[in-house]
Amino acid sequence: MENRSFYNEILTEHNMRPDYKHDIENPDYELEGVNPSCGDDIILKLKVDDNGIITDGAFTGDGCAISQASADIMLGIIIGKSKDEALKYGDIFFRMIKGEATEDEIDSLEEASVLRDISHMPARVKAHPGGDVRG
Repeated sequence: MENRSFYNEILTEHNMRPDYKHDIENPDYELEGVNPSCGDDIILKLKVDDNGIITDGAFTGDGCAISQASADIMLGIIIGKSKDEALKYGDIFFRMIKGEATEDEIDSLEEASVLRDISHMPARVKAHPGGDVRG
């Protein structure tokens, strides 16, 4: 029960008071992700410096508490990281929600690891995290 309460607390905090839900001007990368089964539509924007480090990021769009919170949490993890590190975290997150990540990999996701149970909600897990990448 305590685990569920912690999950709800983190989800609520990131949904009600997201750190990264705003627009940024002139992003280097822009990705739109749409889940037609539930109507989630999120646009992710990233700024990357000359060394390939993600220096800023934000998201806009609408969706359920899970999609909003997970976008906010993942941005908190990848800002300050290299593109390769960010892609690695994205891969681990995607495998986690599909129930395929190891415990060590899940632990590396820090706060995002509380979202592991969405693997039991098939409508929340798309077959591929793709989208329209511009940048």
